[in-house]
Amino acid sequence: MHPDLESRVSRKLMWRIIPFVMLLYFVSFLDRVNVGFAAMTMNKAIGLSATAFGLGGGLFFIGYFLFEVPSNLILHRVGARIWIARVMITWGIVSAISAFASGPASFYVLRFLLGVAEAGFFPGIILYLSLWFPTRQRAVAAAWFMAAAPLSTAIGSPVSGAIMQLPPMFGLADWQLLYIIEAVPAIVLGFFVLKLLIDTPAKAHWLHDDEKAWLVGKLAEEASEKRAHAGHTGAALSALRDPRVLALALIYFGTSAGLYTLGIWAPLIIKQFGFSALETGLLTGVPSVLAVVAMVLWARHSDRTQERTWHVVLPCLLACAGFVFAGEAGSAFAIVAALVLANVGISAAKAPLWAMPSSFLSGAGAAAGIAMINSLGNLGGFVGPFAIGWLKSVTGGYAAGLYVVAGTLALSAAVTLLLGRKSANEQGKPLVRPHH
Repeated sequence: MHPDLESRVSRKLMWRIIPFVMLLYFVSFLDRVNVGFAAMTMNKAIGLSATAFGLGGGLFFIGYFLFEVPSNLILHRVGARIWIARVMITWGIVSAISAFASGPASFYVLRFLLGVAEAGFFPGIILYLSLWFPTRQRAVAAAWFMAAAPLSTAIGSPVSGAIMQLPPMFGLADWQLLYIIEAVPAIVLGFFVLKLLIDTPAKAHWLHDDEKAWLVGKLAEEASEKRAHAGHTGAALSALRDPRVLALALIYFGTSAGLYTLGIWAPLIIKQFGFSALETGLLTGVPSVLAVVAMVLWARHSDRTQERTWHVVLPCLLACAGFVFAGEAGSAFAIVAALVLANVGISAAKAPLWAMPSSFLSGAGAAAGIAMINSLGNLGGFVGPFAIGWLKSVTGGYAAGLYVVAGTLALSAAVTLLLGRKSANEQGKPLVRPHH
């Protein structure tokens, strides 16, 4: 095989697939966490305490958890194009209806339904990328896709902050306008998915015949190698029982607790220092810009060295330190600096972590296993925000909740290390630190 052919295919995959799925995730993440900005006036308007807000913010992930595996198995059967379009249109509708929450009960119901509607999107795209990108490019592809989350915070936070400063229009308050305005792109993009997303490389009209043949052959060869490997899991039920899947879910739990604590609570934590909604949006966005850079560089290093364990452990420990420092911080500068550490750590851990499942899962096993990791792991998105809200009601401050989230990230680092040691022992290889 001519090396030029591989690089040509890689470039085409990166340009044809990644920008579009990034845009989809950008909108997805925005609609998940804009509740943090809406809370500036919504909580008082509909009577939400800190505990009630934390509970509602986290209920998204209960709906997500319950419908994640079924959703990804349906995607595996009907194809990404139809199913991702369905997901986006329904979550956009639910997100817009959230503008009409009238009290704690309706807020809880709508957050739960948003999770149900969006279930399957993230693991669906991760599965989709594994159907297109060979192993050597997978962490970088996943990193670019997942960079949309911190980018969504970096760009979306100032936009959300600006919307929250709009005067009432059409009888709608600022927080209601926020929900409706930011729901529209999801619905519109859902229809674009039907036109632009292609289910498999064999159907890619933008690949030349030799490029298509090489890519299909390479992916088939890798799938065959996985099937031949003793630790390979290809059946859905086997994947759900695989202890490695449960371990990865526990690791992802900590990163999710951190990510959604930042997404849902960071605006309120920063605003307590007296900033306007727009200033809060800008300051919330700063750590996310740095996180994007760290995420892509760290994923490249992980792909180049083909090392995953330490590429997850070290960022989790950095994020843990960031949340501890945030609990101690007494000034706006110290809080933003601490949030930089937390953001960078959480973002850098994600791509190497999501490169791990495809090393031992394929087919229906990959669809079920990836969805299980994401659904169980995303329960951290319930625990983190809820712990912050409940402990704030009990203690009057954010520190105790931030320490709990730090603890989940320390646990993620420990489990990753144990999983890496077990895997290295099975393969008869030493567990080595990432080298430069």
